[in-house]
Amino acid sequence: MRIDSHHHIWDLSARDQEWITGDAMQPIRRNFVISDLHAAIAGSQIDRTILVQTVTDCAETPELLAIAQSDQLVGAVVGWLKIDSPDAISHLHRYLDLPGSEYLKGIRDIAQDHPDSNYLAKPETIANVKKLGEHGITYDLLTKTPELAAAVKLVRACPDVQFVMDHISKPYIAKQEMEPWKTLITKLATFPNVSCKVSGLVTEANWNEWQVNDFKPYIDHIIEIFTPQRLMFGSDWPVANLGGTYAEVVELAEALTSGLTSSEGEYFWHKTATAAYRLA
Repeated sequence: MRIDSHHHIWDLSARDQEWITGDAMQPIRRNFVISDLHAAIAGSQIDRTILVQTVTDCAETPELLAIAQSDQLVGAVVGWLKIDSPDAISHLHRYLDLPGSEYLKGIRDIAQDHPDSNYLAKPETIANVKKLGEHGITYDLLTKTPELAAAVKLVRACPDVQFVMDHISKPYIAKQEMEPWKTLITKLATFPNVSCKVSGLVTEANWNEWQVNDFKPYIDHIIEIFTPQRLMFGSDWPVANLGGTYAEVVELAEALTSGLTSSEGEYFWHKTATAAYRLA
């Protein structure tokens, strides 16, 4: 059993992906639909996936729920809410009234590169995330190093919420920088209600020149502080196409976790994601 805990789908005719800008990003400035995912995962032994939001638009989440409802590959959806908004939870209830709402297992907002690096620690954010927890909804943390301190404050304030850190918080792998990411992610890992996705790696490295050893110091540290029991595989497809094929991303994850025991590997490949997102 293998679960891909993090991928996206988008249709540019339905909605622009405004973050896909510049010449370097052109390879992914096209539609990616569920049939493309089926083709991409061929041979990778992926049995189920978790579909994650890409844009800050409440209209996207119902579309993702419809995809999950229509395709057995997708086991869960991580939708979007403006998490500091007074009407965030009313929007959540609208999602929960939709067909396919049983697939809504997580919520995410975009904290990385936010103008306010303390966004996740705002009182309004904390209050809404606590309410997500009351509904059994997991909260995905999307941060880079500058927003990690606020993520720690949010998690500390919400001990009854399940959190998942996306993309190991995007350390600056291309620059081979460890600090202050290492210190901050270590602090985050002390909270038992946080799991971490080993995902989004190749796009934080040099896209065309990375080697397995570029990632080893980061993943060895992540394995040490979270333990395999709180780690999960994610592809970040199709964004990851900028740095490698789906098969190459899977092979990279296999290489970086080759030291895990068989039972530890089961957590990494499916048990952690199943628990964090309460998959059936």
